[in-house]
Amino acid sequence: MDKKNICIGIICPSEIALRRFLPSLEKLPQFKFVGVAIANTSEWEGANDDIITTEKNKAQNIVQQFGGKLFDSYNSIINSKEIDALYLPLPPALHFKWAKLALLAGKHVLIEKPATISFNQTKELLNIANDNQLAVHENYMFAYHKQLSAINKIIDRGMIGDIRLYRMAFGFPRRAPNDFRYNKELGGGALLDCGGYTIKYASMLLGETAKIGFANLNKIDDFEVDVYGSGVLYNDNGDTSQISFGMDNAYKCELEVWGSKGTLSTARVFTAPVGFVPEAKITVNNESHSIKLPEDDAFMNSIEVFYNCITNETSRIENYKLIERQAILVDTFINYKNENNAK
Repeated sequence: MDKKNICIGIICPSEIALRRFLPSLEKLPQFKFVGVAIANTSEWEGANDDIITTEKNKAQNIVQQFGGKLFDSYNSIINSKEIDALYLPLPPALHFKWAKLALLAGKHVLIEKPATISFNQTKELLNIANDNQLAVHENYMFAYHKQLSAINKIIDRGMIGDIRLYRMAFGFPRRAPNDFRYNKELGGGALLDCGGYTIKYASMLLGETAKIGFANLNKIDDFEVDVYGSGVLYNDNGDTSQISFGMDNAYKCELEVWGSKGTLSTARVFTAPVGFVPEAKITVNNESHSIKLPEDDAFMNSIEVFYNCITNETSRIENYKLIERQAILVDTFINYKNENNAK
């Protein structure tokens, strides 16, 4: 394989592939976009000709804008000799099946978050990838935005003193009823969607010893999945992060860091788009000022991490560990009530 020219394809012509993935991929000469696959009726349970036609139209729109070609099935792109790597922006419950098939076919896999809907599924994918020296990358792209490093530097300089608490919230108003996020069979639920971001960031701030100290998931009428939730993570030093999330909420995308001398807060920590300049508000002794944080293309940075995992064994193995740790924390969050009620 030419390490400077990874041939990549897309399984499913999703909106995020068109709006975010491909514009970022175009900036990276080490990748070549080969094409996009639509499911056939045998691969998509319940799909009829009208649904397949709609998917085909979406795929053709991608090809018209970004080149490449249309593959008429997921299996055809997975088994194509033209393909080195695949991007999977499918609903979460479908990730395991298609990522596993892709890995078994020798393809590197970039998966939209969450990697799968359970720790056991994620661990199986990582084992297959490790056995075959293949990259797996979970696309929590916010984690690669430069603003996070800038926030860490502000904290490390002691501008707000010693840290007493991290608090973060990510939620948005209710979407259309047919959105996969509200469909249990497709791996819906607030925890697996917006909640995963807060767990990921809390664990980054708290370090390798981060663990779940409290977890709560809430349902509302007419939905089989959790619609909002909250929790607490802590580490061996006693540092704490409170998290909250939801997908029937007023919009929030916040981080607040409470220190012994002051506070830091920012409002687009999970979703800063390309060209957006985030700001951190620093308050000390009741006086506030704002600091501009760097703008960035977090999606492009995440794809570059994927490239490093493809071409560098050390990066690949370290990334396995990060994905596994996230899966453990989410699984623990899901099982928190059952485990504590049994005690």
